[in-house]
Order: sequence, then C-alpha cells, then structure tokens
Amino acid sequence: MTTPHLDTIALIAGNGVYPETFVAAARKAGVRKLVAAAFTNETKPELAAMVDAIEWFRVGQLGKMISFFKKQGVTQVVMVGQIAPKNLFDLRPDFRMLFMLAKLKERNAETLFGAIGDEMAKDGITLLPATTFLEDLMPGAGHVAGAQVRKRRWEDAEYGYKIAKESSRLDIGQTVVVKNGTVLAVEAFEGTNEAVKRGGMLGKGGATMVKVSKPNQDMRFDVPVVGPETIRTAAGAGVDVIAVEAGKTLILSQPEVFRLCQDLKVSLLALA
Repeated sequence: MTTPHLDTIALIAGNGVYPETFVAAARKAGVRKLVAAAFTNETKPELAAMVDAIEWFRVGQLGKMISFFKKQGVTQVVMVGQIAPKNLFDLRPDFRMLFMLAKLKERNAETLFGAIGDEMAKDGITLLPATTFLEDLMPGAGHVAGAQVRKRRWEDAEYGYKIAKESSRLDIGQTVVVKNGTVLAVEAFEGTNEAVKRGGMLGKGGATMVKVSKPNQDMRFDVPVVGPETIRTAAGAGVDVIAVEAGKTLILSQPEVFRLCQDLKVSLLALA
C-alpha cells in the first residue's frame, strides 16, 4: 500500500459529508496542503473554505482536472464522496475522457473509476485508498449502535449479506433489503437510498438493509459508506436494522449517526 505524503494531497470530492470528513482527518494527520477537485451540483460549496486550493469541474472533464492537479504539484489523490449515478450517465467528456471511455467494454463504477486511476497514473499521480486517514471509522464485527436485536434479525442480516455479496460480485449493487428471509429490494442504477425506500415500502416496517463491499473490493473507490442520511432514509422507509460489512465500511459523522440510531430506533450491526 502506498504511504500518503503529508506535503500535498488532492481529493476528488463528491457529495455528502465524506469530503469534509476526509479533510478533517488529513489535517489531523499533518497534511500541509489540501487540493480539491469539486463538481458542480455535487460537492458542497462549504468545502472551498476548508482546503488550500479548489477548482470546479463538470463530471467528465478528466484532462482539465489532471492539468489542475499537475499545476498544484499533486502526486497523490483520494476519491471521497459519491457522484450521483444520473450524472455518470450525463457526462460531457473532454477529449481525454472520450479516449478513455472508448477503451471500456463495460461502464460501471469499478471500470470507470479504475480507468480514471490509470489515466492519472500516466501523469505521475497515484490514486490512494478511499479510506486513507479514516481507518478508525470502519467498525469491527458486532453490534455498533442503536438497540440490541433479536436472533431472527441477525439471521435476516446474515441472509442479506450473502445475497448482497452475490449481487455486488455481478456489479448490480452492493445493498439489499430483506425481511423474514425474503429479498425485498436489490440496489441497481437507482442507488442505495432509492433501493432502501422501495424495499421499506414493500416490507411495511421491520425490514433489514444490508450493505457490503464487492468481492476483491478496490479500496481506492466505491467503498461502502453509511452516514446520517442513510439512517434517516432507512427510518423513514420502515427499515429498522442496518447491517454493514465489518472492517470495510466507513461510518461517517459517527456521533450524529449513533444519536440518530437511538432517536429513530434503528439498529446498526457489522458482520464479519
């Protein structure tokens, strides 16, 4: 694994609290200069005040982004925060992105982000693991937050884990919703939150959401993440148990997540 340089690190910043969480952890680790590539209608504008240099891009401006990194003296980058799936299919690619896309036989998160990493490497820029400086935010196996759950709910979580591992292996999605041994929803293009809403509606309360990493997960991108919005969405949909993969899932904004689990009566578990 590449050791992060503390001189300059860049972040490719998507939406949610992930980018600001990374910035805080990187500052704590002693990184002296943080550079951000931000995306219109995705990245929070507040990020600008937290970094030393920032430039805004449309999704697909790969060549422009690499030029910005080189100008800032960047040799290491971390991908933090999701880009909404609809924006990945509304690309306005520059020439470099067009050439890259032309080589891809399949277009999913793994192939797309992996190819971006390969393109940056051509210019001496290394893509670091998305968990860099955030290792303490990945819980070990067991009960994590909220109320303890009965054996039947653990069994649903374990069943959902098995199904989610298979669907993620097929590049369909990394989240499923189950109830009483029945699969209610499998995440696909719509994204985690919409899958949870659909599964919760079908379950009419008492459903379990399971989110896992892919087999042979590339930890440079697409790492499973749970944050406050996940808890709110689950609770609103009637999903009262969330199970994640131990040691491979980031729990962001942990104090707020733990408080929401108590207030909204959602149990958070981690499975080995």
